[in-house]
Amino acid sequence: MVEPDARVVAVVGPTATGKSDLAVALARALDGEVVNADASQLYRGMDVGTAKLPVPARRGVPHHLLDVLDVTQEARVAAYQRAARAAFDEVAARGRVPVLVGGSGLYVRAALDALEFPATDPAVRARLEAEAAALGPAALHARLAALDPAAAAAIQPGNVRRVVRALEVGEVTGRPFSATMPVAGRYAVPAVQVGLSAEREVLRARIGDRVHRMVEQGLVAEVEALLARGLREGSTARRALGYAQVLDALDGACTLEEAVAATVHATRRYARRQLSWFGRDPRVHWLRADRSGPGELLAAALAIARPALGRS
Repeated sequence: MVEPDARVVAVVGPTATGKSDLAVALARALDGEVVNADASQLYRGMDVGTAKLPVPARRGVPHHLLDVLDVTQEARVAAYQRAARAAFDEVAARGRVPVLVGGSGLYVRAALDALEFPATDPAVRARLEAEAAALGPAALHARLAALDPAAAAAIQPGNVRRVVRALEVGEVTGRPFSATMPVAGRYAVPAVQVGLSAEREVLRARIGDRVHRMVEQGLVAEVEALLARGLREGSTARRALGYAQVLDALDGACTLEEAVAATVHATRRYARRQLSWFGRDPRVHWLRADRSGPGELLAAALAIARPALGRS
């Protein structure tokens, strides 16, 4: 499916498929600028563990929504939606193409789709979080399934934050959380999406290699530095993949080797969820990152993006 009126090119898919590098190449070829859609890369100082591109690797392409939060701040999708759409407008006003990139599915949907965010109630949320801690995630997910089956079907039982949020919305607004979920196939910001995938065993190996490389590049030292900046007080940053596991090791709850193994396992599981999330969207044009070199991959992505942007 080609989107002839696209304003944004999005590069999506699971972790360790090369999305960031392709986004930079696309931006250079299309006279574009990159807009981040990785929730963890919003944080200052979370560089090694999020595979954030260092400045030289950005090859002169401006990047937006990197390093905009302190680790003590909570990442909120509603705030991200406003910031991403403002970034799209700013880039377009310069006559350039916004290239959205990231694997955080909800953040991509928030940036591009007709998705609304109901009001929050901190007291209700705190009570539900306490119940989740006392009763366990499964009990709260079962409650959600009884109240809002559509939302429960779309949210993993272990995703406590989203289960709590769904129950909070239902209690605060009197409407089911599923009523606020994105309408399939309906863009608020016209876009063309390029998805990167890889054969399962190739992706598993890439993830394992990436996590071990992060440790070699100083992930533990990065977490230690972030502790001095309040990482433990952050409600979302401290839960990020790799950071949570290293914190456990620093607390003596496990060895570093066990933390690395846990990070590899959790990241592979996350990649499966990413594939499932983006795989349900028929608007994504998939390319195999493990079957093409960088030049071939760029050419294939441009063949998808240019017609959607109305370019020859």
